[in-house]
Amino acid sequence: MEVRVLPVLGIPDVEVGDDLVDAIATAAPWIADGDVLVVTSKIVSKAEGNLAAVPAEPGPDRDAAKAEVLAAETARVVAVRGGTRIVATHHGFVMAAAGIDESNVDRDRLVLLPKDPDASARAIRAGLRERYGRDVVVLVSDTMGRPWRNGLTDVALGAAGIDPLRDYRGEQDAYGNELHLTQMSVIDELCGAAELVKGKYDQVPVAVVRGLGITGTPDGPGATVLVRSAETDMFALGTAEARADGLRLAGALDGAAPPADTAVPVDVAIGRAIEAAGDTVGWRRDGLTLVPEIGPAGALRAGMAVHALRCALLADGYPTRWIDLDVQGGAVRVVTG
Repeated sequence: MEVRVLPVLGIPDVEVGDDLVDAIATAAPWIADGDVLVVTSKIVSKAEGNLAAVPAEPGPDRDAAKAEVLAAETARVVAVRGGTRIVATHHGFVMAAAGIDESNVDRDRLVLLPKDPDASARAIRAGLRERYGRDVVVLVSDTMGRPWRNGLTDVALGAAGIDPLRDYRGEQDAYGNELHLTQMSVIDELCGAAELVKGKYDQVPVAVVRGLGITGTPDGPGATVLVRSAETDMFALGTAEARADGLRLAGALDGAAPPADTAVPVDVAIGRAIEAAGDTVGWRRDGLTLVPEIGPAGALRAGMAVHALRCALLADGYPTRWIDLDVQGGAVRVVTG
């Protein structure tokens, strides 16, 4: 198989209401059946009018307007470091600043992500098929960062005419080993390849990946299937945000749920809990029995140690409850329940 990546040159600056199908077909009459058309989301948003008005001049008013737009596009804040906000959009995409872009647009406008990138991809595909007789795949792309790696890459926000994932699960590799986890995001790979000829400053918003020969396919489920559900997202928060969330939950310990799955043996969890409580001066530790010194200060320190024990046990998957052993003597035992 030989795969080629071709830039589509000559697409004019896109304005609200422009016909993208006509602009693409006019600039690239050479598009053929089976091609994969990768369209930058910015021109989709501009054509569809998915823009936000902001003051043109730098200053507090512009900053406040941008913050308001970002808040409206944000479904959930993932991480904040300085002026950078990583958020989940209402589509489910996790991106810096919700994918809002202020480049290659008038100063008094911000470009938002398309409202429904899959629907946009389907509309472009249908237009090229019905009006120009071309049977192509259409991807709507945008740029994202990646956890644990520097650098950005283009990924698919919308897709039509292709299965987004190549699922190898259940197949065998060359050594006869069964594959259990491998699902390749084909549409992201295609968008990354297309970016090599589009670039960021060359004003080439469309590219064609040729050689896969994908024809006669339904629109398919779209890029939406690449968005992880809350149940499968193991990294839903940044580290600092997750730690802060845990500290807040510790303030309402009895209502906090333990981790969904724990592989920590109970004796290990108890050892960790005792270590977490530390050697606080003023109370005596006998197994998990805490006996405070006489007086309010000692009782307070003992209470803090008990809370630390309970938090540590819950973190390892073991909720706890109180059992009064000797109310007169003030001794209390924490028992895993």
